[in-house]
Amino acid sequence: SRSSIPSWLQGTLLRNGPGLFSVGSSEYNHWFDGMSLIHSFTFTDGEVTYRSKFLKSDTYKRNTQADRIVVSEFGTMIYPDPCKNIFSRAFTHLCNVIPDFTDNNLINIIRYGQDYYASSEVNYMNQIDPTTLETVGRINYRNHIALNLATAHPHYDSEGNTYNMGTAIMGLGRPKYVIFKVPADASDKEQKKPALRKVQQVCSIPFRSTLFPSYYHSFGMTDNYIVFVEQPFKLDIVRLATAYFRGVNWGSCLKFDKDDITLFHVVNRKTGKAVSTRFYGDALVVFHHINAYEDDGHLVFDLITYKDSHLYDMFYIQNMRQETSKFTESNKTFSPPICKRFVLPLNVNKESSKGSNLVTLTDTTARAVMQDNGSVYCQPDTLFEGLELPGINYKFNTKKYRYFYGSRVEWSPHPNKIAKIDIVTRKHIEWRQDSCYPSEPVFVASPGAVEEDDGVILSSVISPDPNISPFMLVLDAKNFKEIARASIPASVHMDLHGLFIPAASGH
Repeated sequence: SRSSIPSWLQGTLLRNGPGLFSVGSSEYNHWFDGMSLIHSFTFTDGEVTYRSKFLKSDTYKRNTQADRIVVSEFGTMIYPDPCKNIFSRAFTHLCNVIPDFTDNNLINIIRYGQDYYASSEVNYMNQIDPTTLETVGRINYRNHIALNLATAHPHYDSEGNTYNMGTAIMGLGRPKYVIFKVPADASDKEQKKPALRKVQQVCSIPFRSTLFPSYYHSFGMTDNYIVFVEQPFKLDIVRLATAYFRGVNWGSCLKFDKDDITLFHVVNRKTGKAVSTRFYGDALVVFHHINAYEDDGHLVFDLITYKDSHLYDMFYIQNMRQETSKFTESNKTFSPPICKRFVLPLNVNKESSKGSNLVTLTDTTARAVMQDNGSVYCQPDTLFEGLELPGINYKFNTKKYRYFYGSRVEWSPHPNKIAKIDIVTRKHIEWRQDSCYPSEPVFVASPGAVEEDDGVILSSVISPDPNISPFMLVLDAKNFKEIARASIPASVHMDLHGLFIPAASGH
């Protein structure tokens, strides 16, 4: 028999991802358009309970009521019924000039205070009850802070404060990126007031180009700094504003400029002041940061980078339906994800000799070279190739660390193994099983753990093989050996990201 789930593992793993791809006879074009399905795995005394519910967003309700897709998504632009009269059609066009984005929050689960939200990258979030998975209600960032977009990948500090980042396109003053903080005690005991009412702006960074802000999916944080990568993967604001007229989807408003540079902004998160050195690197595309920390006067940050922006194309539904071998063959052109380490020297002396490498750390080959104009050109060290959806032992977030975990990606949209990377030895170990697709691995530390990899890895596994029912996999994080698996007698979907909520102690 399968060995048992550790009794110390107590809590709920909440996960989010697209779960419904058609309504009535209408279908979505892109996997990131599917309606959010929230699911949870609750661990109590060696047992696992599974439940799932669709997020009851406004979008979900409107689509269900109409029995067809009536709200536009990232890759599917929807037009109103052509039989409506000309006046109401003109009005609808007007409303669509500045996109009022869907609230189909399908990417992640975020905690603000003690409130949990399903989130994507728009100004709406939906609060959910982490126990029942019921949708509590929708919240608009813009009622609390002037943002049109916000990430679904915040950071949490040891006190329980949440840091996140958003983009202010419309509104007063120049368009800018905004870093904000929601304090740990922001929740209201009576649950009447949203945690966001206590939001504080940490700082803002102006766009380097007013009509082309960088797309970003996450950012880096250390004990004292926020790192923002302003990449040449950009949102075309004019195209976004006119997407509806032109009959194009929002996804086509993202453009990669391979001839541009990438800027690295470093901001002190205590004072909100930016470090004055101009750090830059070659063009790259990044979605996920792995971790960041300070080391001997340097800021070290690890990212998963791509040479171009074709990743989104891979997830158009017609591509995902292809046989894997055919898909892999036709997608040899996709650039693989590469885990890279950048190192920025914090105390740059403008007098340093030009062309000299300012990085003095001995455990990396990353370089930071002084240029004639006083800016610093950063070249990364490659840590690993072929990994996405990275995770770490979150107790080491913002600190010097050694291990990260993730899904191995080998040119199919279905990751078929998970891996642990050791940054010091540059070696990795993997878990895989034939025709099994594991989700993003989540690390949970053992009680009283001292060592960074003392704990377990959780991943929900699905299979196209009807003989393999979905299961929750529990691995020993040290050696990636299987500790246990719990079969789930329900259909589980491929998802994106999640959050482990430890059970309240004292049970």
